[in-house]
Amino acid sequence: MRIRDAIETDLPAIVEIYNATVPTRMVTAELEPVSVESRVPWFCEHTPNTYPLWVAEVNDQVAGWLSFKEFVPRAAYRGTSEVSVYVDEKFRRRGIARQLLEEAIKRSPSLGLHTLVGLIFAHNEPSLGLFTELGFQRWGLLPRVARLDGIDRDLTIVGRHLELPA
Repeated sequence: MRIRDAIETDLPAIVEIYNATVPTRMVTAELEPVSVESRVPWFCEHTPNTYPLWVAEVNDQVAGWLSFKEFVPRAAYRGTSEVSVYVDEKFRRRGIARQLLEEAIKRSPSLGLHTLVGLIFAHNEPSLGLFTELGFQRWGLLPRVARLDGIDRDLTIVGRHLELPA
């Protein structure tokens, strides 16, 4: 597996992986699939040196991706980023999400980040387990903030402080 910066030609695969999670109601608050065209502005918000978007490649195929996102657009929060990770169904349970998150933890200080935050549905136990295994702690709970198919869902906030280089 190789982790690299995403390029625009990766966007269809990124969207396909994302859209596969929509009907599961486990990962995203989107209720309908998104189009590649609608994700172009989102893609353009990611820059390799600030808030990168990475893909994990296996045999020249995008198997998963991780994005960094500005947490809150105020100066004091510049060192904090929200991270999201998605893996193609065909490549799950092979450690791809773990490797992407480990790389994010390792490289975040070089991006000027000291804190990573994840927003995960409380019923998404596999994701919560992975983040916890990698040193994230549960920092908060937003009860019943999402409604998925008539079911109110909680959002768990997880976070991890990172050591900046001296």
